This record gives sequence, structure tokens and C-alpha cells, in this order.
Amino acid sequence: MGADLRPHNYLQHYDMLKDIWVSLAAMPTARYAATSFLRGTKIYVLGGRQSKYAINAFEVFDTETRSWTRFPSIPNKRAFSSFVPTEDKLFSLGGLRQGRLYRQPKFMRTVDVFDFEQGGVSQFCPCPWMERSSYLKKRRADFVAGYLKGRVVVAGGLGNQPTVLESAEAFHPEKNKWESLPPMPTPRCACSSIVLRGCLLLAVGGVSQGLSSAVEALCLSDS
Repeated sequence: MGADLRPHNYLQHYDMLKDIWVSLAAMPTARYAATSFLRGTKIYVLGGRQSKYAINAFEVFDTETRSWTRFPSIPNKRAFSSFVPTEDKLFSLGGLRQGRLYRQPKFMRTVDVFDFEQGGVSQFCPCPWMERSSYLKKRRADFVAGYLKGRVVVAGGLGNQPTVLESAEAFHPEKNKWESLPPMPTPRCACSSIVLRGCLLLAVGGVSQGLSSAVEALCLSDS
């Protein structure tokens, strides 16, 4: 976002050998607060905001061809949702539904799933997004999420009222349902998180009653 509060569409990469920044093809949709992740040679960029409203743009940058491709938009336009890639799927989880048409923001339990194999293959193929009937157990936004031991895990965040959450839950694809996990020791939202060695979800900082310096980890076993 620039000084004028308008979102930017810049894409740049740092050349370590030459110690310079290089501009690449601009993003098709200017935005801020988007989610991105690397999968193979492609950078996936989802959601984000323009002004104070969420957008549902889904675009992919190929690092080999250095070009952008538009993917089917996220079905439900939400802010502060989380996106978790698995081996063959992408989960769009929870978030805050807002906008000009909604009188009050609404915290969501929605779970949309994107099929990587179908996505972007053909304009004639069925929509690769599908909404799961197994919603999140708890409405939440601005939470940590990750893929651990074959399960999609979410923890903390902000819930209705609004209230800072401590609850955690995991989705088991084989059982097709969400199950409760031990709660976070420190209820908070707006954390940073990272998955380590495929079994440890580390949550860092965030906001509880005030700014939090907590560093906590969830470890899942295979069972």
C-alpha cells in the first residue's frame, strides 16, 4: 500500500549475486494483505483487500515463464481468512464477511476447497472450487493455520462479539470432519506462524488483551 493508501501491484525479486532488486510482471490485481505461498515453481496469491473491502482474486505467477495466470476466484469474499495447501488441495478457511451489502461484519465457518489438478487447466472444466459441508467448529478470523501430519489445523483468532479465541481444531480428510484439539495456552489473534518438519505448528506474537510476546507450539502425532 502506498502513502496515498491505494494498493500496489508491484512484483519484485532480490538478486543476491548483484545485490539489486529487479522488477517483474505486475500483479493483475492490485491489493494489500493478500496471502501467498510457493508450490513447485509457482507463487500462488489469494484474496487481500482494496480500500477496506475484501476481494476474491486468485492469481498465480510462474517463476519459469515469469508470467501471471488468473485462476477461478475464491467463491466467498472474506477478509482475514486463512489458506492452507495440502498435497493436492487448497483450503480456504473462515474469515470475516464484510462489504457494502452487509450491515455488520460476520465471522464465518465456511470451508472452500480448491483442487490443484483441475484448477487452471481449462475454461471448460468444472469449477475446481467446492464448498465442504463440514464447516469449522468455531467461527473465526485472523487465526493461524497449517498442514500437520495429514491434517488441516486452525488455532486462535478472533470470534464473534468479537472475542480473542484460544480454541484449536483439526480436519481429518479420511473422516471428513473437524475435531477439537487442546486449546492455545495464550488466547490471541494476528499471530505469525510457521510449520516445522511437518509436525509442529509454531505461533508467534499477536494480540491478546494487548500486544503478545508469546511463542507456543502445537505438535501432532501420527495417531
